[in-house]
Amino acid sequence: MQPISVIPPAQWLGLKENEPLIIAGPCSAETEAQVLATAHMLAKDKRVKAFRAGVWKPRTRPNSFEGVGLESLSWLQKVKQETGLPVATEIANAQHAEACLKAGIDILWIGARSTVNPFLVQEIADALQGTDVPVLIKNPINPDIELWIGAVERLQNAGLHKLVAVHRGFSSPIKGRYRNPPEWHIAIEMMRRIPGLPMICDPSHICGNTHLLLHVAQTAFDMKMDGLIIETHPNPKEAWSDAKQQVTPAELWDIFDSLVLRNSTINTEEFLNHLTALRRQIDLIDDRIIETFAERMDLVRQVGEYKRDHNVSILQIARWAEILEQRQRQGKRIGLPEHLVEDLFNLIHNSSISLQESIFRAAEVGK
Repeated sequence: MQPISVIPPAQWLGLKENEPLIIAGPCSAETEAQVLATAHMLAKDKRVKAFRAGVWKPRTRPNSFEGVGLESLSWLQKVKQETGLPVATEIANAQHAEACLKAGIDILWIGARSTVNPFLVQEIADALQGTDVPVLIKNPINPDIELWIGAVERLQNAGLHKLVAVHRGFSSPIKGRYRNPPEWHIAIEMMRRIPGLPMICDPSHICGNTHLLLHVAQTAFDMKMDGLIIETHPNPKEAWSDAKQQVTPAELWDIFDSLVLRNSTINTEEFLNHLTALRRQIDLIDDRIIETFAERMDLVRQVGEYKRDHNVSILQIARWAEILEQRQRQGKRIGLPEHLVEDLFNLIHNSSISLQESIFRAAEVGK
């Protein structure tokens, strides 16, 4: 992929070195009074760098509150005038983008339901071409990193350079502790694939509740993400949308006070020497893992050829269940997390099945 040229938030919001980008405000702009009251409360804490509120709300069901619309853009203008906070809202099409540009909205974001659609992202990119408005790009609702990268590239190609990725979790059919499981490895891979692209975390949408917000926000900072966007409402119980995941301004201050910001590194000789020594040991172990895995796959290849020659099916479900159970017991005895062993051997097993499939297919082609 082509290198992404990004102007970081420090340059367009005046952040100090290592100061996080914090965006807060209600899920939805419900009334002018609610918007202004929330903004004035948030403006009291200088850690909040921008005010957010949803003007248009893409909802799953048609009878849900879908935002006030154009009228509420004027409320955001008043927030900016009265508090000095930059204002941000979500756009889902070119018409939204044009209306926000006309109203002088400072920061726009593309939501997860839009990022998943390249046509919509391109439409928005075309509408924003020739401007220098900052754009936040939330990850697509499904765990597809290529769609996320593609959205960034479309905006970059339109000449936009004030770009920030937003990690807000991914939809899952399994109802667990999170509304949208974070799948941290995808966010980490995004940071690896596009170095220099700022990334902030949206713990509100990841959690879907308030009791996990601090945990997720701290994890984001532990991953050295660049900030947070958190839904904040003066009276969450009466919120017209996503009431369960919004906190009051006072609760937001408590979260801020509890968060620990991490250093990227410590440039002392003692620290760097010790870290280098540990990493060398990891590199040696990784070398052995790669060599061992290659030996294992060679044995898998031999097994596949033997099955093929004797007309035996690739998948032996009883054998696979036995392997997984044995490895999990072994991992538990030496203190490895059960999910780590399961994930690792699922990956190994899938690779083994694919290799044996290729052996069978090659034999069919050669007939």
